[in-house]
Parts: sequence; C-alpha cells; structure tokens
Amino acid sequence: MVDWPNFRIVDLSVPLMNFSHEPQSTEIVYWDHELFGRQCCRNLGVDPADLPDGMGTSSETLKVGSHAGTHLDAPYHYGPLSEGKPAKRIDEVPLEWCCGDGVVLDFHEKPAGYEIGVQDMKDALDKIDYSLKPMDIVCVRTDADKRYYKPDFFECFPGVSPEATIWLIEQGIKVTATDAWGWDVPYKFMKANYDAGKPNSLWPSHFVAREREYLHVEKLANLDQLPGSGFKISLFPIKIEKASGAWIRAVAYVPE
Repeated sequence: MVDWPNFRIVDLSVPLMNFSHEPQSTEIVYWDHELFGRQCCRNLGVDPADLPDGMGTSSETLKVGSHAGTHLDAPYHYGPLSEGKPAKRIDEVPLEWCCGDGVVLDFHEKPAGYEIGVQDMKDALDKIDYSLKPMDIVCVRTDADKRYYKPDFFECFPGVSPEATIWLIEQGIKVTATDAWGWDVPYKFMKANYDAGKPNSLWPSHFVAREREYLHVEKLANLDQLPGSGFKISLFPIKIEKASGAWIRAVAYVPE
C-alpha cells in the first residue's frame, strides 16, 4: 500500500453489474469456490474432493460491452478518422493523457436535456476561480450518478453542446469526462431535436472528434466529493486490442 498521508482517494467509478439501467445489458455469471473448483479439477483430471475443504478458487464470466459502466471512449469510437488520420483505438491512447490535474465544473442544477454551452463553461470556471491550462482533465458534474440505480438514469442529465466541446479542445483539453450516461444530451432530447429539423442533432459532440481529436469518459461517480480544482485524477483504460473504448477505475487524489 502506498502511504500518501496528505491525500485522500475518491472512487469515481460506478460498478459493472447485472440488471443495470443501461440500454445494453451486462451479464455476469458468478462461479463460487465449489463450482469453479470442480471446473478446474475437471480440466486437470483430478478429484475435487482433494481440494482443501473441497473448494477451489472463485471466478466470474462476463458478457459486457466496452462502453458499459465507467469507461473511456477512444477517438475510434467517434469515427474511423480523426483530424484526417486513422483514429486511435483504446490500446493506442497515450497513457499520459489519462492522468493529470482534474477540474470539476458544476452543472448539477441544470435540467435534463439542457445543452451546456460555452458561456456556461466560462461561468462555471469563474465560480471556482480557475483558468484552464492544456491537458487539464475537465469533469462535468451533473449528479446523474445518484440515479445510476434508477430507471431514468438513461435520460436524467444535461449534455455538453458541440460548441462547448470545441471550446474545451481549443483550451488545450484532450480528455473530458461526465458523471452522466453520455456526453451529449439524452436520446429522447436528441430525437426531439432531430424530429424538429434541428441540424447536426445526432451525437454532435461525439462527432466533434472526427475533426478535432479528443476523448471523453462517461459514467463517472462522486464528483460532488471533489473540489473544483487542485486534485489529481487517473482514468487508465483496460487494454482491449483494437477496441473503441474500455472500462476504467477512475480515481481522484485530493489533498487533505
């Protein structure tokens, strides 16, 4: 264990779980010590009764999408090209991008479907008396994670507009994050915009990355436990070959 007496660690991840309120279901099969012990003994051709206490080790089998739970989207998620070059897949994302100084911008009072704009970003920065610098990791707090176990988790949050996304990129930001289900507005608001004939209404902030390379994290948790700035954050993705995204165990390190 690393002894960092001057920091507290904050878990920023939601769990992967059965029966979550996500459109793409996760299936976890739990193998207890007896069942998995039998499986291992069968593979070895030995008698399970010879295991200590008749039990082996435990394990799990998962059927899960790479964008379930707290995860990082790779540029390839948004399209095959980014800035005219082959888009990075998750195993190609520089790890240096995935850790650094964190910033929390608070929009938890904005209603579901609200599009967070450039001025909203500037106002939120003014509230915490902070100026962005290149490679800061900007976290958008909506408090949607408080409804992770509720049926409306999928549609209870504000999203970030493409203009605000571009503005963050122009400040030198490479990685952004949200505690909501998605970076754009929820599907039902997106569909309403589309039906109303609004141009560029389908995942517009995601598709910004086709022209301006950036990455975002979705489904963080506990941003309400962090200060506006002055903390470190790590968002390292699982190394899935050629994938468009991967799960992360997001962690913040907050000075005491």
